[in-house]
Amino acid sequence: MSSDTLKDFYPPIEPYNHFMLQVSDVHNLYVEECGNPDGKPIVFLHGGPGAGCGPGHRRFFDPKQYRIIVFDQRGCGRSLPFAELKENTTWDLVSDIEKIREKLKIKSWKVFGGSWGSTLALSYAIKHPKHVEALILRGIFLCRPSELKWFYQQGADQLFADQWEEYHNFIPESERHDFISAYYKRLTGQDEKQKLEAARIWTQWEIGTSCLEVKKSSVDEYEDPKKNLPFARIESHYFVNKAFFSSDNFILDNINQIKHIPCVIVQGRYDVVCPMISAWELHKKWPGSILKIVPNAGHSAMEPGIRSELIKATDFFRE
Repeated sequence: MSSDTLKDFYPPIEPYNHFMLQVSDVHNLYVEECGNPDGKPIVFLHGGPGAGCGPGHRRFFDPKQYRIIVFDQRGCGRSLPFAELKENTTWDLVSDIEKIREKLKIKSWKVFGGSWGSTLALSYAIKHPKHVEALILRGIFLCRPSELKWFYQQGADQLFADQWEEYHNFIPESERHDFISAYYKRLTGQDEKQKLEAARIWTQWEIGTSCLEVKKSSVDEYEDPKKNLPFARIESHYFVNKAFFSSDNFILDNINQIKHIPCVIVQGRYDVVCPMISAWELHKKWPGSILKIVPNAGHSAMEPGIRSELIKATDFFRE
């Protein structure tokens, strides 16, 4: 992992297996397997919550060495029902990961997650440490009140005043003391036009701040309500409920349960969505972890430096 040479994606691949898995009376998850059926199992946990998976997510892993498991979390991507909030909590998702592992008859696996995926990976590891061989984490998000306030209330707006304006102005002045709750009210209301506009604006704020240099194509991709509605609805649902954690600092309070697990943390120096302080505090609480700070990167896993470090980490753990 010490090489300075940037590593790029592995070639595109198609799943060798995909299926729908019923995990509750309400929810059915889309699950796929790629790479080597006899390889080392690794599960990819996407961000958001509510972002879903895409073909590019398969390409962080050597397909000759890894059995790659990718799935869309409850309510998003190809999972059903669309944008559903009922029975959709962190602990439901943790239970889903276990159900996938059991369905695929995997004894233990490596867990890869970025942004919200890092939150979920850490939560899963805390609950099921014996099934986790290693963690590869990116853009650490611990879903603490301070992190939510920074990005959705006051902090990141100082750096992205132009992007913030539409997000700010959409909410009446009387409700601007709590933007997350104000958006959640509209995203779960009966006014369909307002719901779709709230979803678009919420998502544009996040996508428009996720890269060191934001590409218009990345922002335009999330104009589609099929992407932005589950993203905004599910995110706001989790955030008004503080990720359904029992305390504001749940992950760091329980880190001793997983300190024996090998872990690589990849963090963009200029990550505005999930600032480096959370990665730093996690690393300091977990001395055995490896922290790789990418000096010329923001939040997105697709930025060259972050992508390279993530692939170096998966290559490191394939041995």
